[in-house]
Amino acid sequence: MPHVSQHVAVALARHIDQVFGLMGNGNAHFLDAILRHTSASFTAVRHEAGAVVAADAHYRASGRIAAATTTYGAGFTNTLTALAEAAQARVPLVLIVGDEPTSGPRPWDVDQIAIASAVGVRTYTAGRLDAAASTVIAIEHALSYRVPVVLAIPYDVPTLEAGEVPPTPPLHLPQPQEPSPATRAAIARVAEALAGAERPLLLAGRGAHLAGARTALGALADATGAITASTALGRGVFPDPRHDLGVTGGFGAPGAMELIREADVAVVLGASLSPFTMRFGELFSPGTRVAQVDVAPTATHPRVGEFLQGDVRVIAEHLVRALDGATPSGWRESVDLAPLRVQDPGERTAADGRLDPRSAAARIGELLPEDRIVVSDGGHFIAWANMYWPVASPERMIMVGTAYQSIGLGFPSVAGAVQAAPSATVVLTTGDGGGLMALADLETAVRTAGGRGMCVVWNDGAYGAEVNLYGLKGLAEEPMLIPDVDFAALGAAVAAEGVVVRDLADLEHLARWTARPVEERPFLLLDLRVSRSVIAPYQREVIRVNS
Repeated sequence: MPHVSQHVAVALARHIDQVFGLMGNGNAHFLDAILRHTSASFTAVRHEAGAVVAADAHYRASGRIAAATTTYGAGFTNTLTALAEAAQARVPLVLIVGDEPTSGPRPWDVDQIAIASAVGVRTYTAGRLDAAASTVIAIEHALSYRVPVVLAIPYDVPTLEAGEVPPTPPLHLPQPQEPSPATRAAIARVAEALAGAERPLLLAGRGAHLAGARTALGALADATGAITASTALGRGVFPDPRHDLGVTGGFGAPGAMELIREADVAVVLGASLSPFTMRFGELFSPGTRVAQVDVAPTATHPRVGEFLQGDVRVIAEHLVRALDGATPSGWRESVDLAPLRVQDPGERTAADGRLDPRSAAARIGELLPEDRIVVSDGGHFIAWANMYWPVASPERMIMVGTAYQSIGLGFPSVAGAVQAAPSATVVLTTGDGGGLMALADLETAVRTAGGRGMCVVWNDGAYGAEVNLYGLKGLAEEPMLIPDVDFAALGAAVAAEGVVVRDLADLEHLARWTARPVEERPFLLLDLRVSRSVIAPYQREVIRVNS
């Protein structure tokens, strides 16, 4: 007779085909049911945080929700940083965990529902009579609100007989709504401003990508003659790269950022205008008229003068219709954007004799496989991939950790991205500090990706962001420094090809690796010995604000 765990597994697998996790007492029966009674794939990780990270990265790379699973207690609490990141980044996933028995907590149990709530995550509990229904509701909640949810299975419930698994209805998810009368009036005002603009700019973010607004954004750019740009999480969302400045904010090229300040009307679509995107208030000139389109209840930055609440695709389509007959400004045809997108090439080596990360990043960008997904840990080094490694579309640059300002989530991201995009090469960029923190799942990255995966470790012997901010203020640097670590040897220990890179010539290993057939090459780990004296532009902005 099917039991509760089988009900959860079967109901889950009707909507989710990827499960990442680590087995323990609290989820053993659920995992057995996933493997015996469903076609869902299970990928093992080595640290519970990695289960959530992999599910998170899978959604960001594919748009398809995935599940994570751990045991109760310490297994659950080990997921909290990754769970908080998913909540902050608005990433839907389902975390299936064990929990205290229905009879009450044991001496080692903690209040998991309260803990999850503290990081903004709701918990559903599976019971004997409603396990399948609760599973479907949890998935609906995650997808409807774009948030992670916890599905708890109390310790005395998993093997209770529950009858045949009932049929489950299709998911009922909210659909984009037509604009309200107030929003329609705002659309007319913004369309009038765009029609009269001499230097219109469109800036789009991840929200535009999630709304499927790419075609509508292209039509809006054509109708207005606007120059386009994106946030770090929205890169590639505009279909015509000829008139696109690339990423805004601290990752943007200096010439491109100067041009943005010339815009007289800027429409921001599906971007929250974070301090980093806004260059801490310096992105737009004081005279730029700024409108924002977003599903948020109100404008997300004081610079916004006109707020249009709603689905980005729907409102962009309304704007295009409102502009019918308008004459494009011609601004984008009058400016040669190519030289404005050029980043500082850096030097071959820095003054201390170690690699200049700018020149290393530029050379790596030239050598990487074209069909790639870049996954990034958090840390000072995030600038180099964002500045020098172009990607084709928003789901091809994944930054797990930036929403919660965390590090140490890099290696398990590879597992999620690999399952999401089976044909692409997954490229992890991480620092020595975050790499050491996530070391448990180095083996996971190598095992799951094989020749479709590689990692670049920006090894500067320090927690770079802290050195740049607090070391420059005169604080003791000892806690900020890391003794030299041989990441190449660590990679080799788990069957990767590890290469120490001290000179640009050493990057020919990458050229040879890229040229080899995927099935014949191992996972590649490049241990870049870079200088910590080269400070990324975005970090200089942080220093300026905090000085």
